Amino acid sequence: MHAHLEELRAALAGTDTERVEAWGRTAAAALRAGRRLFACGNGGSAAEAQHLTAELTGRFENERRPLSAIALHAETSSVTAIANDYGFRQVYARQLRAHARPGDMLVCLSTSGASDNVVAAAVAAREIGVTCWSMTGSAPSALAAASDEVVAVPAARASTVQEVHLALVHLFCEVVDAGFAPAGLVAQAAGPRKART
Repeated sequence: MHAHLEELRAALAGTDTERVEAWGRTAAAALRAGRRLFACGNGGSAAEAQHLTAELTGRFENERRPLSAIALHAETSSVTAIANDYGFRQVYARQLRAHARPGDMLVCLSTSGASDNVVAAAVAAREIGVTCWSMTGSAPSALAAASDEVVAVPAARASTVQEVHLALVHLFCEVVDAGFAPAGLVAQAAGPRKART
């Protein structure tokens, strides 16, 4: 257990958190302008992609208006139809081509950086003018090569990479929140605040 925690500390210390903060600032400006953010991953990374979009459409720490953020794996009928008709590699790329517009953003999460369907989404993003940011494990990887920018977590274990990714997701959301507060765009709650689950 102690070895795992030491690996986690070292991985976080070696991760480019400043780049994620820069992504958050860019995302805040784009979301204020009416752009959308999409996210994708597989397995635990899919859960973290959906965690990211939930924090943006709902609330992270501060009250603000809901932001347009969509986890591509959560549309199960589209995922299964696309996988059935076009193969699993296209489940995210085809949805992105349907919904995204130039100026939108895609966040890809992959511990290996080699997931075919996530790489295909990154390639599609660049072809249609969508900014692609990726969080991966140790670089280099196919996903890193296909993305506009990447933050690679220097850790051997997938579990450690995912733990750092979750911290980066929260950092990203914190910066997005901060990007709304100075402009006076913090929304007042419609009623009593509910406890977060």
